[in-house]
Amino acid sequence: MSASISGRVRWTTFTPPLALVVLALSWGRHPGGIVVGVLAVVLVGAVLSAVHHAEVVAHRVGEPFGSLVLAVAVTVIEVALIVTLMVTTDKDTSGLARDTVFAAVMISMNGIVGLALLVGALKHHLAVFNPEGTGSALATVVTLASVALVLPRFTTSEPGAEFSSSQLAFAAVASLALYGMFVFTQTIRHRDFFLAVETGGPVDADGDGHADPPPARAALVSLGLLVVALVAVVGLAKVESPAIEDGVAAVGFPPSFVGVVIALLVLLPESIAAVRAAARNHAQVSLNLAYGSAMASIGLTIPTIAVASIWLEGPLALGLEPMQIVLLFISVIVSVLTVVPGRAKPLQGGVHLVLLSAFVFLSVKP
Repeated sequence: MSASISGRVRWTTFTPPLALVVLALSWGRHPGGIVVGVLAVVLVGAVLSAVHHAEVVAHRVGEPFGSLVLAVAVTVIEVALIVTLMVTTDKDTSGLARDTVFAAVMISMNGIVGLALLVGALKHHLAVFNPEGTGSALATVVTLASVALVLPRFTTSEPGAEFSSSQLAFAAVASLALYGMFVFTQTIRHRDFFLAVETGGPVDADGDGHADPPPARAALVSLGLLVVALVAVVGLAKVESPAIEDGVAAVGFPPSFVGVVIALLVLLPESIAAVRAAARNHAQVSLNLAYGSAMASIGLTIPTIAVASIWLEGPLALGLEPMQIVLLFISVIVSVLTVVPGRAKPLQGGVHLVLLSAFVFLSVKP
C-alpha cells in the first residue's frame, strides 16, 4: 500500500515539469501521427497531476477554501480547452461550451453517480448517504442547468438558442451566486449534511470525516506543481486542439462530440476518486464529488465563458436541443428517486449508467 502511494506521488511530481518541457518543444508546431498521441498522453497526465495536487492543497488549507481548490482547478482546465478550441479553429464552435457543460452534467449525474452506487451497493449490499445534503446538491445542479442551458432555448430576445447580452449577464451572475451559496452551505452552515455517513467503520485516523491534512511543505510543493500543471494543460490544449477536432471528424462523429471528449478528459480524475470512495463504503463522498463536479462545470464555467465572449467572435449558443432537454428531464426524475431514500441498491446504479449510455450513443448518432 505504501509503495503504491509513493509511486503515485513520484509520478505526479515529475509529470508537470515534463509536460512543460513537452509544451516548449511543441509550441508553434503542427504535430501529426505518433507525436499527437504522445502529446495526448502527456496532456492527460498533466490533467491528472493537476487534480491530484489540487486535492493535496485542498486538504491542507481546510474548509471552506479547500473545497474550492479542486473545482477551480478543474474549471481552469475545462475553460482552457473550450476557449482554445474556439480561438484556434475556423469551424463553427458556437455550441462547444453548451455541449461540453451538458456532457459534464450528464457524465456527473449518471456516469459518476451510477458507477459509484453500483460499486458501493455491490460491495456493501446498500450504498448509504445523507439525502438532505445530497438533495440540496441535486437541487442546485438542476437549477443551474435549467437557467444556463434550458432557458436559452425558449427566450425570444435573440434567435435560435442564444441569450441576449443582458440575459447572459444575468445567467452568469445567478450561476456564480448560486454556486457560492451552495459552497457556503456545504462547508460552513450545514457541513454535517455532507459528511460520510457512519456505517460501522472508521472514516479516517481522527474520525472527523475528512482525510488528514498533509504537511505544510508537501502542500507548498503541490501548489507550485499545480501552477506548472495548469500552464502545461492550457498550452498543450492549444497545440492538441486541431487533432481533437480532426480525430472526431475522422471517426465520423458529429462535431458536438468534441464537447463529450473534453468533459470525459476533465472528469476522469473525479470519476476514479468517486469509485474508490464508494468501494470504501463512503457513498456520500462519491455523490459530493459527482454533484460538485456538475455544479462547478455550470456555476464557474458559464460565468467565465460569458466574460470571455466579450472578446470571442461569433455567437454563443447555450440552449440545449430538444433531445438533450428530454435526457436532462429524465435524468432529473431518476436522480430525485435515487436521492430521496438515502440509500441505493445496485439497480439504481445500473439505471443511471443506462441513461449515460443513451446520452453517449445519441451524441454519436443523434
